Amino acid sequence: MDDAHLKKILKQSSAKPADENAKKRALNLAMAEFEEHQKEKEKKFQGSGFLARLTGVTNKNNMRNKQMKNRKYIYGGMATAMVVVLAVGATLNQQTTRSVESHNFGVISKNITESSTVGPRYFSSITETKNAAPNKTNANPNTIIYKEIEFGQKGEAERMASPAEKRANVQGFAAESDMAAVSSPPVTKMIAPVDMLQPQGYKDVGRDKFEDFEENQIKLVGEEPVSTFSIDVDTASYSFMRRQLENGVLPQKNAVRIEELINYFDYDYALPENREQPFAATTTITPSPWAEGRKLMHIGIKGFDIDKAEKPRSNLVFLLDVSGSMNAADKLPLLKNSMKMLLDSLEPEDTVAIAVYAGASGTVLEPTKVSEKQKIIAALENLQAGGGTAGAAGLKLAYELAEQNFDKDAVNRVMLATDGDFNVGITDQNELKDFIERKRDSGVFLSILGFGQGNLNDSLMQQLAQNGNGTAAYIDSLNEARKVLVEEAGSTLFPIAKDVKIQIEFNPETVAEYRLVGYETRHLNREDFNNDAVDAGDIGAGHTVTAIYEITPVGGKRSVDESRYAKTGKDIAEIEDKADFNDEYAFLKMRYKLPNEDVSKLITTPVTTANEITSIHDAECGPDELCDLSQTDDVQFSAAVASFGQLLKGGKYIGAFDYDDVIELAQEGKGADEFGYRSEFIQLVRLAKSAAAMKNE
Repeated sequence: MDDAHLKKILKQSSAKPADENAKKRALNLAMAEFEEHQKEKEKKFQGSGFLARLTGVTNKNNMRNKQMKNRKYIYGGMATAMVVVLAVGATLNQQTTRSVESHNFGVISKNITESSTVGPRYFSSITETKNAAPNKTNANPNTIIYKEIEFGQKGEAERMASPAEKRANVQGFAAESDMAAVSSPPVTKMIAPVDMLQPQGYKDVGRDKFEDFEENQIKLVGEEPVSTFSIDVDTASYSFMRRQLENGVLPQKNAVRIEELINYFDYDYALPENREQPFAATTTITPSPWAEGRKLMHIGIKGFDIDKAEKPRSNLVFLLDVSGSMNAADKLPLLKNSMKMLLDSLEPEDTVAIAVYAGASGTVLEPTKVSEKQKIIAALENLQAGGGTAGAAGLKLAYELAEQNFDKDAVNRVMLATDGDFNVGITDQNELKDFIERKRDSGVFLSILGFGQGNLNDSLMQQLAQNGNGTAAYIDSLNEARKVLVEEAGSTLFPIAKDVKIQIEFNPETVAEYRLVGYETRHLNREDFNNDAVDAGDIGAGHTVTAIYEITPVGGKRSVDESRYAKTGKDIAEIEDKADFNDEYAFLKMRYKLPNEDVSKLITTPVTTANEITSIHDAECGPDELCDLSQTDDVQFSAAVASFGQLLKGGKYIGAFDYDDVIELAQEGKGADEFGYRSEFIQLVRLAKSAAAMKNE
């Protein structure tokens, strides 16, 4: 190899120069090879000078040939050294580093502010990993390779973390000196182990976790006349059910929460008269479509909506799970696009901060006005998945960020986006629930967005949402993200009432037994209703909430035999000073708090025969026919959804009512269906008819 050839190689190479230690190792290797070659040559031709003197053969051509050979060996050694150097640089550029056994350190964040002088930079804790790769060639177990990703800039740089940096096991933040000056605009950097930045894709099956609960049973009014529960506006169960059916498999029974299926849809209930009473109750009694002689009692609530000009400012913290389990197309990439959609629904003066957690937690973006949308989007775009899931540390950091930027006149909310797979730090659900319960008094609300399947921890997300003034949704597609974060942004972000509880007392003169359809995980004790310290659900602007009771009127076909020794309805009426309640089915009570208040207010209303809808074809409605409830599409459609949810859970309370009956009932109550959600529901019922009980993997 001559000089021109060597220069050509160097000129064509675009690799970045390796560090000095790598160069020295490469040069030493080349020189060692050259010296070994020289020793072998000398050994091979030992005594050749004596032979030449004896024979007299010592011409100049032989000397010149030896010199040329020696020069080739020198140039060859130098070329070998440079090739090794280039190979080291190319290897670093391609990030072909060793695998690390422990991923506890996860994703680390840095906040770098604009500066013209050398200053400190801060980063969250790095967990030490010992003997990371003892069997890898040239792998130093005392060294971890990290990659810095500059948010807002195109450049990428790599560095070797020194043993001292690696041992900086600080809980919280630690200063690091000797930072080069950063030019405007300010940038934020994420640091993660290089071998975790390009994972192959996470896929898990069969580890979805749902809370185990039994369906509500039929209650005798004479024994238990009062029913109390917290309202629920979550929709996660519906979208998860939809995803499973679209994959050709029936959802797990515990994944079906009937109230979330019902409340996925909007209903045209009466609006409240003023904001001091932020919602009104609409009650309706209709014949049961699945049980002759029984009735359905619908309770509908609709909150007032907020005009765009009157919406309060939003102080949001995006808490994003970037652990290894989020490395799937339906997780982190979908999460990023969902957050971008939410940005489009915010106002320029609203603020957004971004915190992430994997093996550790860190701040990616300090509170930033939405007017700087590109900066926020750049921060989102550069997130990558890797490491464990220190969710508890992330929650703590997110609440701290929200409290630091707290505005009593704004909506202060943490938006946690995750698959719920917490596996580092505090993982006990009760301990996490206690933390959330303490934080709800801070005035910071919580929204939880679930992503992915296979290892979705729905149980944990429900616990956090229910105990932290929170709501939960499941994002299975961009369409669902648009529905939750754009179309329903007001109800998602702006609470109008909190700790909303419902209590129904049934009249034993008119009702023999009852059953609440759904709300099993929202049950409250009777005494909890008047206790303002007991948490309950929240209602956002424009939200609708529906609850359905199935009741058996006195004299109707009962499911439970009457007690031989129980007092009759007449006896109870006489005890109540002979008050005339013959036209009442029940007495409805609701308690709620305004968002910035701690003392509840009470709304009461009787449910009477005046609330009953009788079919215009009652005379023609036989035991095997569906009564015409077309006077109110919403009531009919919600009954169809309730019956479908019961079928998915086994259908033990709805007799011979089947999927075809659900489709017929839903078709009759579909109404205008502006966004097509009700039509989609009907297609899902059709899919359920042919879905498998379990998917073959």
